[in-house]
Amino acid sequence: MAVREAAAGLSGPGRDEEAALLFENAHYRHDSRWLLPVSPRCCLACALELLPEPGVSLVRKKHVLSGFLDALMKHASLVVQLVAQDQRVCIHFVSMLFGLLCNVEDGSITDLCIEVLIQLTTQLKLEQTIHCLLDECHKELCSMPSMRGSLATLTLLGKLVDAVPALADKLVMEHGDLMEHLLRGLVYPNEGVQASVCYLYGKLYSSPVAAEMLLGHFREKLCPLFLSTMNGAQTKELQINCLGLLKQLLKYDLFVSMLMNKSALVKSAESVEGPPGETPLPLVLKKLLLSRDETLQVASAQCITAVLVHSPAKHALAFIHADIPEFLFEHLSSSSEVLVWSCYNCLILLAEEPLFFSKCHTVYGIESVVRSLQGNLRMNNTELHKQGLLLFAEILTRQPEEIKLFTSSAMCRDAGRALREAVSSPVLEVAAESLKAISAFLRKDHQSALPVLYKELQGLVKAMLSRCADLSQTPLNWRPLGHASNRNSERAILRRGKFLLNTLEGFRNACRLAMEFQREPSAQENPFTAPSAEKEDTLEAFSEFLLSACDSLCIPMVMRYWEQATHPAVMEVFLSVLHSLFVIVPHMKEKFSKKLAASSFIRLALELKARFCSGLSHSALNQVCSSFLYYMCISLFSAPEKSGPPSQEATQKNHGIMERWNYKLLPREGELSAVSELLQHGLPQISSRGPESLALLSDRQYVEEAVRQRQYCILLLFYLAYIHEDRFVSKTKLFMAVQSFLLSLQDQGERPPLVVFRASIYLLAICQDKDGALDEAVVGAIRKFLEDTPDLHRVYTHHPLLLRLFLLHPELMRRFGHCVLELWFSWEERSCEELDGVPSAGHPTLPASVAALFHILRSSPSILLILLDLICSSPMDIARKVLIVLKTFLRRNEDVQVGGLIRGHFLMILQHLLVEHGSSPSGASGNLPLLLNLLSLVQLRNESEQELDSMAMKLLHQVSKLCGTCSPADSDILQPSFNFLYCSLHQTTLGSQRRAAAVLLSSTALIELLEKMLALTWAEEGSPRTGLLCSAWLLTASLSAQQHKGSLQVHQTLSVELDQVLKALSVPKKKAALLSAAILRFLWTALQQNFSSALVALLPSGAQSPPAPEDTVLAPLGTSQVLSLVIGLQNLLVQKDPLLSHACVGCLEALLDYVHARSPDVALHVACQPWNRFLMFTLLEAGENSFLKPEILRLMTLFVRFRSSSILSQEVGHVLQGAASTDLSTLPGSTLQALHGFFLQVQSMGLLTDHSMAQTLQASLESLSPRASLAQPPLQDMLCLGEVSVSLSHIRD
Repeated sequence: MAVREAAAGLSGPGRDEEAALLFENAHYRHDSRWLLPVSPRCCLACALELLPEPGVSLVRKKHVLSGFLDALMKHASLVVQLVAQDQRVCIHFVSMLFGLLCNVEDGSITDLCIEVLIQLTTQLKLEQTIHCLLDECHKELCSMPSMRGSLATLTLLGKLVDAVPALADKLVMEHGDLMEHLLRGLVYPNEGVQASVCYLYGKLYSSPVAAEMLLGHFREKLCPLFLSTMNGAQTKELQINCLGLLKQLLKYDLFVSMLMNKSALVKSAESVEGPPGETPLPLVLKKLLLSRDETLQVASAQCITAVLVHSPAKHALAFIHADIPEFLFEHLSSSSEVLVWSCYNCLILLAEEPLFFSKCHTVYGIESVVRSLQGNLRMNNTELHKQGLLLFAEILTRQPEEIKLFTSSAMCRDAGRALREAVSSPVLEVAAESLKAISAFLRKDHQSALPVLYKELQGLVKAMLSRCADLSQTPLNWRPLGHASNRNSERAILRRGKFLLNTLEGFRNACRLAMEFQREPSAQENPFTAPSAEKEDTLEAFSEFLLSACDSLCIPMVMRYWEQATHPAVMEVFLSVLHSLFVIVPHMKEKFSKKLAASSFIRLALELKARFCSGLSHSALNQVCSSFLYYMCISLFSAPEKSGPPSQEATQKNHGIMERWNYKLLPREGELSAVSELLQHGLPQISSRGPESLALLSDRQYVEEAVRQRQYCILLLFYLAYIHEDRFVSKTKLFMAVQSFLLSLQDQGERPPLVVFRASIYLLAICQDKDGALDEAVVGAIRKFLEDTPDLHRVYTHHPLLLRLFLLHPELMRRFGHCVLELWFSWEERSCEELDGVPSAGHPTLPASVAALFHILRSSPSILLILLDLICSSPMDIARKVLIVLKTFLRRNEDVQVGGLIRGHFLMILQHLLVEHGSSPSGASGNLPLLLNLLSLVQLRNESEQELDSMAMKLLHQVSKLCGTCSPADSDILQPSFNFLYCSLHQTTLGSQRRAAAVLLSSTALIELLEKMLALTWAEEGSPRTGLLCSAWLLTASLSAQQHKGSLQVHQTLSVELDQVLKALSVPKKKAALLSAAILRFLWTALQQNFSSALVALLPSGAQSPPAPEDTVLAPLGTSQVLSLVIGLQNLLVQKDPLLSHACVGCLEALLDYVHARSPDVALHVACQPWNRFLMFTLLEAGENSFLKPEILRLMTLFVRFRSSSILSQEVGHVLQGAASTDLSTLPGSTLQALHGFFLQVQSMGLLTDHSMAQTLQASLESLSPRASLAQPPLQDMLCLGEVSVSLSHIRD
């Protein structure tokens, strides 16, 4: 009744559909507890009566099953409660559904029954229900005469075991005889049945327990049937289920062995005409791999991978013999990422078998791999990128060298570009995987296809290093200790270390590749490059790139990582890279070694050895460190160049300059072999830190030979480190240790190798305190070792502090100072050239080496005597350097009084030369001109008005005697000699001047030489240098003046052609202003003496016509000569050379005085010539206040004195105004005196008629008078103009 009410209550939409779920004829009898309370309103009782009813249509039954399944899916808990109310009803319902499943042939109803049974069983979770269902299936299969109707039952069992995996074990244990029925189904000629059987087997073998129990079943019965079924499968369902079963079987090593062994037996049987129909598993999988179905291809590849995973060595051969790799490579071009991934995995495992390569599968497939990589890198599948790169790396690594992988350079180029793109990936894992492939790619046999594409390789290596550099520069977020992010940072450092290690391994392989190609002439450069093209794609360019990349990228990356973590493997590879670069770029190894040493790489290698290589640990790292140090040290010892200039800090103090001096290592004959032997034996044994090494050096106990060898090696390392500013041990402690070492050698009577002794004294020099000194015992030991040294240059290192060590210890200076200084100058080149180019008046910053030497010279001036000996006895090039340095020192250190010291020593040298070589001392020593240059410089720096002592007079005599033995061609000797004689005459007192002139006049040879020199002035050929002629004219003028003034005795007269003198002044030589000034000074002197000198005889040139009556009074001059001379003087004046102008004005004054005394009319005529007015205009155009120049004022004074008022009509007023507006205190003394003389002359001549101007003149005279009388002469009267010493007062006054 309740059921009927419930049924009657159905209303609304879907009423007809829900009514169809009920069995109207019986539903009214059913209790409401069997009715589902929610939609769809299913009634279990109705279903139990309706479904087995034969009169109900299949459509109605299908609808009921569908509705029940829908309710079960939507309201599982309610349906379970509904069914589980009564156990008997539940089992009956299950049995009824199974019966319907077995009796109905409609596939859709069958599928619904299976689905309902599976869902119901899994939801109920009742053992009885499951047992009931299994029993029903068992009975059904056992009762079947054939497997024709078994499809539904087999399908149900398969899905049931799939839904309830635990049933697999139960089914095998409790219903084991079902396996026989399954075998029947497997051979039944219906692929649907076979597919169901395979599906069920797959579920059974998915359980390890069931699989173990079915082991024998498989071995004895199932294996051949399964392979046969799989091989003959036509439908996709059977193929997929077979592959599913195979995947389950391939999880177990035993089943893999059975399948592969069976395949091997089948193949063997086929070779002896075995039974047909049995196909080996590799061929079966190959068949599926060749199908056009992507799913089957993927599954086949995965099955091959599953087999190979167990043991590639056992099973890969079968697949290789089946040519499966060929088709796997073909599938790499697929657009399916899953298929490509599966092929990658399979090929990676196959690559473990050598046959894979020997059958040239890789040669066939490498292009496919490269193209696949290029395509996959454009996708976003990171795992696919990694797997492809892993395969590529495996192929590149395992490919035999004798089988060329890349058959053309184009293919090699494509591979390199793919790797470059991969390593540039932002995904770290992809980039890391590509590094392994790059390392393998950089193999000689992979790059042997000509032409070698070095530019492509360069781009690949650069991309690899840049990617690593980007990673190393990524900042790390450090937090307090123990923080979680701090641990992440530590992991990040480890990742960076691994990435850096892989990068360095790739770079090392690139270096190895370059080394191997050096032995291949055909690989040196691209043979197809045009001869005129720029050779960039060459091995040399690639090698230089590697060196540059290491310098700019590798070294900074490793050093940055070294600051964060210590990774021995990284440092091992890194140092092996540096080691290889010495070989790759031999012409750069010295420069590279210096840079490494200056960057503390000696310290780095020693720290690594001390930290990791004590005992026998990290023997490989120890070997690499030792090899690296060996090659770097050998390169440094064989490098003769200088390092760079010192830093700015080093130029602030002399001692600092010496400490930071740019060294020179001097390679000696036989030294490298000795160093090589020491380092080869000693370096592997060193694993001590700095303090321990110092303690070893300081040991004064008896030292055994092995320990002594270690000491030698340690000293050499300290030596090179200190030379390159890598001072990683204390200077004070090292200083004491080296002293102890030398004393230990002396105590044991040993002589160290010369290179070790050189290192020892260098370190002592460098480490010695500025004001400290060596112990006497150590100095004695050094002296003894040096005396036993055959050649001092073998223990010499070019450094100022070493020079200081020798020169500031008297015992060493006396014995070795000369030789050490000669060595010093032999290695000085650039600094001396710099000094030589500096003008004498300039004081620029000194080169560091010269500044250091000057510091030593100031502290010990007696060293100058050694330098003087060097000038005399050394080769010309060294002597010239010494002269340059000494001249500069004397100019810059005028407070150091060394003139007497040098003059005395020079006198002895000169006397020795004259005694030994007699009349030809010029050929005695090629360095004599240099000595004379120095002597003239010493004389030039003497103070004026200084009395000449006996030594000076002796030296004057010797130099004049030397000049007398020379010819005019000996200009190198005569020029400095004349300078010395001229300076001696002018830089002394009046009394000394007379005595000096008397000494010189007594040398007839000198006077004869001067006569020859003066005559050569107008010679067209064979004329000496202009500077020497200047000195000869000046010296002659000075001697003539002193002889005339003091009425000195003349032993030899000197003849000069007056006409030639006047001609030389009328037509002067170009660019010879100083020569003209010197001749003018000579003529000036002759005019002042009225041509009556006892020394100089002015003669006419050749035959002369009788003079005119008016010329007689001017003899030896004529009126025309006077006028010609005046014009010549005017022409010289307009050149506006200050010194020449003074000489011209002085000569004009003397000329007018001479003419006026004999013919006043001629003098006034000359002074009042109109062109004098033009001359004044020209001179005054030089600029504002140009009339305040002393030479112009003197000229104006001269014109005023000779009443040339028309010439100075306006200039007098201009001078008065200018003087009034000028600060007289700023004017030099010569200008004040000339201005005072001009005003006096104007006043005395009464030229000013204007009263106010006269008053202005008087006021100016009153202010000028005290200033002019107190005017000081120039601070420096004697100058060196070019090569000529000139006294300004001699020219001007």
